[in-house]
Amino acid sequence: MATREIFAGMPWWVKWVAVPVIALAVFGGLIASVVGFLFGLLFKALIFVALVGGLIYVVRRFMSSSSSRGDW
Repeated sequence: MATREIFAGMPWWVKWVAVPVIALAVFGGLIASVVGFLFGLLFKALIFVALVGGLIYVVRRFMSSSSSRGDW
């Protein structure tokens, strides 16, 4: 039996309201943990990129200032 055949005689609110609410009730914790994990991973990746970029900026700035001091 296909999904269309199962929902063929049902009112619209069963397909578009009741089924998603039941799915959220059953899988809500799993969905929230996966979304939380993905946001945490994205946040850590952004922090990593910012720290590496800051380190590269500081090292280049320090190297350019120390080489200019050695010229005189």
